[in-house]
This record gives sequence, C-alpha cells and structure tokens, in this order.
Amino acid sequence: MELPKRKPIRLSDYDYSSPGAYFITICTHDRQCILSRVSVGADALGGPNLQLTDTGIVVEQHILSTDHIPGFHVDKYVIMPNHIHMILRIDSEAASPDNGPPRASAPTVSDAVGALKRLVNRRLGHNIWQRSFHEHVIRNEHDYREIWDYIDQNPAKWAEDRYYEDVSM
Repeated sequence: MELPKRKPIRLSDYDYSSPGAYFITICTHDRQCILSRVSVGADALGGPNLQLTDTGIVVEQHILSTDHIPGFHVDKYVIMPNHIHMILRIDSEAASPDNGPPRASAPTVSDAVGALKRLVNRRLGHNIWQRSFHEHVIRNEHDYREIWDYIDQNPAKWAEDRYYEDVSM
C-alpha cells in the first residue's frame, strides 16, 4: 500500500533565514496536555489563569534563553496546555554575521525551532514534540499586531482553540 504524500508546509521560494518576524506554533506529541493548565475566570479580574507544569517551566526556560542560535529572538510567546505560540524574530546579523567563522548558510527558522525542541527534549530525557511545526511569515506591522493580540488572548479562548482538549474528566 502506498502512503499518502505530504503537502509541503513551507513556502517554496522563501528564504527562511531572512531577517524578519515569524509566527510559530509547535504542538506536543499526540497533542498531550503536558505544558500548562488554563483556568478561565480564575484570576482576580475574571481573566484566565495559565499555570505552567514542570514540563512547561522547562520549555519556558529554553524560550527565554534563545541565545542558542545568535540573531534569533522571541518577541512574544504563550505556553498553552498542548502547544506553544511565539513570534520568532531573525535579526539581520543572523543572516550575515560580522564575526565568527563563516557558515555555509545562515541559520533558518527551522534551525531555531529544531534547536529549541532538541534542548527541551535533552533536558527532559524524552521527546515531547510532534514532528514538525507551523509557521507564518509576518508580512507587516498590522499582521504583527494581530498575531501579538492573538497570543495575548489565546488562554482566554482556550475552550474555542483548535488544539483544545478537555482534560477535566
């Protein structure tokens, strides 16, 4: 039996080492809710309360130390129960470094996401991630602001999220 062919998930003519901002979503393996817990209406103002699990804390530590690939920075992120969203920015020095040994090619978004996943897996001692990730090239300031707001509002809309899984049973 022939297996179905996977659709390419990246833009074919786009240079993913180009300076700019990218909206990244990374899901856990089998969408297991192992990163955080969301309680809507739980804080003092009736908003969502997002509590990281021990695994989520490890993920956050590695997101906050994005110096594993120079020139990459996380501008905004949220760690949901079974996925993370982030705005990953590549500065111009990542594409053309002025110091250090020359590279055959500049690091890409896939390199940065792969490094983050490997560091977390190594620290935990096992794989927690699904095979790939979703990305969206942020094209302008309006797009950037909409994605920033989406990340901010994601915990409050957890029950409506496409990755939602009710684990209260």
